[in-house]
Amino acid sequence: MLGVLRHCFLMTTWDPRRPYNSLPQPPRADALETPRVLKATIDARASLARLDQAAASIPDPTILINTIPLIEAQASSEIENIVTTTDALFRFLDDDDSADPATREALRYRTALRVGYDAVEERGLTAATATRICTTIKGRDMRVRDLPGTHLAHPITGEVTYTPPDGKEIIQEKLADWERFIHADNGLDPLVRMAVAHYQFEAIHPYADGNGRTGRIVNILMLCHLGLLASPILYLSRYISATKDDYYRHLLAVTGEGAWEDWIVYMLHGVDQTSRSVLSKITAIIELADDFARRASAVTRGGGDRELLAVLFEQPYCRIPTVVSRTGVSRPTATKRLEALVAAGMLGDIKVGRDRLFINSELLQVLTRSDWA
Repeated sequence: MLGVLRHCFLMTTWDPRRPYNSLPQPPRADALETPRVLKATIDARASLARLDQAAASIPDPTILINTIPLIEAQASSEIENIVTTTDALFRFLDDDDSADPATREALRYRTALRVGYDAVEERGLTAATATRICTTIKGRDMRVRDLPGTHLAHPITGEVTYTPPDGKEIIQEKLADWERFIHADNGLDPLVRMAVAHYQFEAIHPYADGNGRTGRIVNILMLCHLGLLASPILYLSRYISATKDDYYRHLLAVTGEGAWEDWIVYMLHGVDQTSRSVLSKITAIIELADDFARRASAVTRGGGDRELLAVLFEQPYCRIPTVVSRTGVSRPTATKRLEALVAAGMLGDIKVGRDRLFINSELLQVLTRSDWA
């Protein structure tokens, strides 16, 4: 079957320098779900299920919802050479006007993930959802490409490696096929469907910019839409960033050789690894939160206040007004409690303009460390 599949692709007249307007629809399910793919699917599904169960058991799920998407935003933006740090994203989360342009653009990725998640909850995953995500990422109205001349090239040599479909009507037709594939009742495992749909979206390359980041958000939303994740907490972009050369090589091999099996296994391995990594972070966060609460209670009266601890763990940086609002104490009391934690070495603090930020450095370390399985 694989030999036939590859032969069919090689019979096409694909030329990397010409618009791939003949981009075919994905093969049948029995051609995609080879024994090797099915084995990788079992491992990925098991790891993803463990992650979803762990996320459901965490006392305050807001911790994950507020933090994991920022890690995903940093990694996904880095793939597109938009370089910032997770620390900067957390620091300027509530004050992006003071951030540098790269940080602001990465923060829009996090917003786009939330916008997309809400849109999928309301109307399902559609091509219109993808356009809305891309618009949020770029901070301006993004529509399907209607001008010719889009090429993807090697970053060093400048050699054209791929030319996506050209012409607004053709692109819209390919997006309609993509949307139908996502919702088709064809028996494909949801993880295999996600991997195939991601290739198809990137091959269509529907927008003038933002396609990669939009496609990676859609990956997460597909897992939620298909019932494998309750919330968007899988930062698959970290895996793609760490294996960037393999990612683009496998994408191109599907186009040029019909190498679907290698591509799908690559993506399934990413789901498996990333699920294990996030699960490790969840475990570490729970352990740290328990230990932090015990130490905070010994340091200052009110240090064990549930709302104070929630503020300190929902994101690594917090401000005095946030503590006042959430705990209901006066500003002097909130300041006194935070300063006691600083004196005990449990929090750091910095001045940013007229503002004072308190840093849960231990949480930040857990969130940013590399802990691949």
